[in-house]
Amino acid sequence: MRKPSPYYSDNLRFACSTRPSISELCRSIGINRQQFNRYINAGAHPSAHNRLRIASIFGLDPADFDLPPPAFRHKFENGVEPEPERGRGPLSTAFPGDLQALRPYLGFYQTWHVSLSWPGRIVCSCSHMREKNGQILSGSLERIEDRGSGIRQRSRYVGLAAFRRQRIFITELSRGEEPTFGQTILAPFALHQRHYLRGVTMGLSWRNDNLPYAARTIWRYRGKETDKRALLAGCGIVEPTSATLPSVVASFLTEVEPVTLRL
Repeated sequence: MRKPSPYYSDNLRFACSTRPSISELCRSIGINRQQFNRYINAGAHPSAHNRLRIASIFGLDPADFDLPPPAFRHKFENGVEPEPERGRGPLSTAFPGDLQALRPYLGFYQTWHVSLSWPGRIVCSCSHMREKNGQILSGSLERIEDRGSGIRQRSRYVGLAAFRRQRIFITELSRGEEPTFGQTILAPFALHQRHYLRGVTMGLSWRNDNLPYAARTIWRYRGKETDKRALLAGCGIVEPTSATLPSVVASFLTEVEPVTLRL
């Protein structure tokens, strides 16, 4: 008989803490809640069959639960075991955070936010999140034409996304000779819908004395694959009353004005 790991119950408790309900988890696995509690509290060790069922629900191998807790948490969140001799910086564990929870949000988005550079108008852009080497890469593109002001602007941003405490954090760097950072924080999809992420975006206005601002933003999910030309064609600046603006977007963005932080 296989010797039980001293780390199994600790790792199982951590894995369960990422799910909203243990009862729902037990129903998904097909294990009695009372018996499952004994596994969590180290009162019993699951059979090989139950170890496989439990590991599968978290997208892991049964042997992963025998790892020391720090190594287990790293693999749980990043999909790979940590390299023991690798140098690690202060933010090395911040991105991507909970990789398993972030994966359902990968794909293309049409995004909108109230602009401080164009007061009273809304900027529509597009973004993409994809996985590479255990990290979630983000990319955003703005295409703005203001014929009245003679402005034709193309802005690209690249960065990383993380999932922490039921929030998606996206930190991006603009491309160009003088790059700047920006950040967006989004709330996950609501239980009753899988289309919109709502949150806040922060940055500097380049047309308004470089004032820092925070404004509401809303992202509409367009799928893991989409018509990229159509996505780009929708980018630009629009009026809040424009017929091209989905009603849920207009309602969310016009509830409050963007906040300007004067230093």
